[in-house]
Amino acid sequence: MASPFELSRIMRPDDANIVGNVHGGTILKMIEEAGCIIGTRHCNSQTGDRCVAALARVERTDFLHPMFIGEVAHVSAEITYTSKNSVEVQVNVLSENIVTGAKKLTNKATLWYVPLSLQNVAKIIEVPPIEYSSPEQEEAGKKRYEAQKLERIETKERNGEIIMSISLPDRQTKEPYTVAFSQSSLIHLVGPSDCTLYGFVHGGVTMKLMDEVAGIVAARHCKTNIVTASVDAINFHRKIKKGCVITVSGRMTFTSNKSMEIEVFVDADPLVEAEKGKYRAVTAFFTYISLDKENKPLPVPPLKLEGEEEQKRFEEGKARYLQNKAKRLTDKERQQ
Repeated sequence: MASPFELSRIMRPDDANIVGNVHGGTILKMIEEAGCIIGTRHCNSQTGDRCVAALARVERTDFLHPMFIGEVAHVSAEITYTSKNSVEVQVNVLSENIVTGAKKLTNKATLWYVPLSLQNVAKIIEVPPIEYSSPEQEEAGKKRYEAQKLERIETKERNGEIIMSISLPDRQTKEPYTVAFSQSSLIHLVGPSDCTLYGFVHGGVTMKLMDEVAGIVAARHCKTNIVTASVDAINFHRKIKKGCVITVSGRMTFTSNKSMEIEVFVDADPLVEAEKGKYRAVTAFFTYISLDKENKPLPVPPLKLEGEEEQKRFEEGKARYLQNKAKRLTDKERQQ
């Protein structure tokens, strides 16, 4: 097994919202940084082409406890499975109150990386195998690999290359609690500070922007303090190069009594190579909850649906919500 990697840093005011809760996007960015470092180190532990580990997918990530300004985030990453061309990294995040010494597990995440050759970034190179503590551990990893591979293919087929644009509404003409009232977009020019040394956007930068947009949608719907509760699988379909203009768009798809699901797309528009056209780069579903001033959950206003398409997306979101709820109950029973 490859040696684990750890990073730590204190949470500053610019990492958090106006009431001091650290943004989910900030935590996702740290998780991806740790995963990228350990993945790149491992893939360069053999002779041959030098490479960089590029993020391909983040499995569902739950935010178990909030993190606050002044706490220290401890991020630990470990490689748990390798296939011929991909690496699975599992990451845990602990928050530490440096006054009391209390620590809490805030996040557990699984990320998948592919190593891209520095000589030719279109070339995926072979991954050095790791040693497993038992055949059962290797078999369990293989099952996770096959499951995520299948879901990535299904997501790509569902999305296709069709850019389902989210038009910005004139909010004054829209009824509150509708999809059109809260849907939001953010436009960002990809600069050098967003990228790796090799000219492609860090996965963590993209996830932070996605969380910002999802947070705006949730706040517009609830008009309260909101926090990220979980992120369903984030699929990175295509790389985003320096100089692209990206449009990050979010829309509400489902609400339960205490949570809301927001679908987020990232579309990339290469300005320099405009002939290549706009393409869908990343997709994900974020789940948010509404909180009062004491950080206690508040009821979420029901989503008002307009049209068959919104009803269809709502039913699909409800199915995901019930599936995740059943899984949480199963996991809880297993731990007892």
